[in-house]
Amino acid sequence: MKKYFIFLTALSFSVLVLSCKKKDSVSQKEKALHESSLLVHKYVLESKASLETYIKNFVEAMDSDEKIGQLFVVNLTGNKDFTPVEYDSKKNSRIAGGYLFFSYNLSDSIDGVKEFTSNIRDWCTSRSFIPPFLTIDQEGGWVQRLKNLSPKLPSAEKVAQEYSIEEALAIYTEQAAYMKEMGFHMNLAPVVEICTNQNADFLMERSFGNAEQTELYSRTAVFAYENNGISTVIKHFPGNTNTDPHTGLPEIKLSMEELNKSLEPFYNVLAWNPDAVLMSHARTTCLDGEVPACLSKKWITDTLRKEHNYQGLIFSDDIYMGALADNGYPPEKAAIMALEAGIDIIMISEKRFGKLADIIFEHCKTDKTFEDEINRKVERILMWKYKKGIWQAGK
Repeated sequence: MKKYFIFLTALSFSVLVLSCKKKDSVSQKEKALHESSLLVHKYVLESKASLETYIKNFVEAMDSDEKIGQLFVVNLTGNKDFTPVEYDSKKNSRIAGGYLFFSYNLSDSIDGVKEFTSNIRDWCTSRSFIPPFLTIDQEGGWVQRLKNLSPKLPSAEKVAQEYSIEEALAIYTEQAAYMKEMGFHMNLAPVVEICTNQNADFLMERSFGNAEQTELYSRTAVFAYENNGISTVIKHFPGNTNTDPHTGLPEIKLSMEELNKSLEPFYNVLAWNPDAVLMSHARTTCLDGEVPACLSKKWITDTLRKEHNYQGLIFSDDIYMGALADNGYPPEKAAIMALEAGIDIIMISEKRFGKLADIIFEHCKTDKTFEDEINRKVERILMWKYKKGIWQAGK
């Protein structure tokens, strides 16, 4: 499909140039080129519509347990052979839409990691499950799961302070190559939060720095990874404070004007359409002040989807973190709230998601609007998996 878009762009440019000429100078050849451009454009639109229709019908016909499983990214056991850890109501293995690797899921060699990621895919495809996406935290500095398997990755802070944009591009391109070789599809990075007195103790070296640095280097990271086969997840929207969300609930006490100013790098990077965004657990006094951002329709649907027209995947942060679980939002409640607010993929650090999946299924049975929205989320996920070569439509 990509080659057709490239071809269409070239033809469209030619047509634009030709249209600037006087009408009486338009040759038959130029008219033919214009007609050819329109045909290509029509083909692209029809092909996209056909794929969207196929995926929509596919999702409607999916087994409910496998469909709801697509909404989760969870941890997994071991580092050699893939082993599902729970079963659904039909005694089938529960397979999540994605799996998050921690250090203990990594072998001590690149080949070992490749064997494990291949094993996961082979296990799923041989049993007709939709292959899961495989993701990892590879920000740099002390958040660097692949530190013993790929070239050393400096922290975001160090990259912005000591490396040019061209050098940063080379660094992140190299990382993408290693991640792709090992079988990963996605990196939970970069952090697109500017460093301030209100969040420096929590973010530390994970931020690129001020607004200008954050925007430039975040764009570079997104470009390098996504143009080399690794999706990015820009995070944590709309920010954090010095309160660690693993143990407490961050409260951002800025005016709307101040908060929007701090979010300019985020919005500017968002305009480049990165594959995914991860929501923070922070609560903002200026907008939907009673609800953490990852559970807020005003932040997710109204701000990201509608105001900024973002069409990619939206992740929650880990809903088992203390920020939610210890403040009136246990996972059973947070899962439903997150999906209703607009989250596509729920992240949990646990290995089991069946209890939450069953709660979502029961909610679908009593709320048709919610069920329809679940279908749209799964369509979005499968479209992304198709575009990334993780899942083949029709097979």
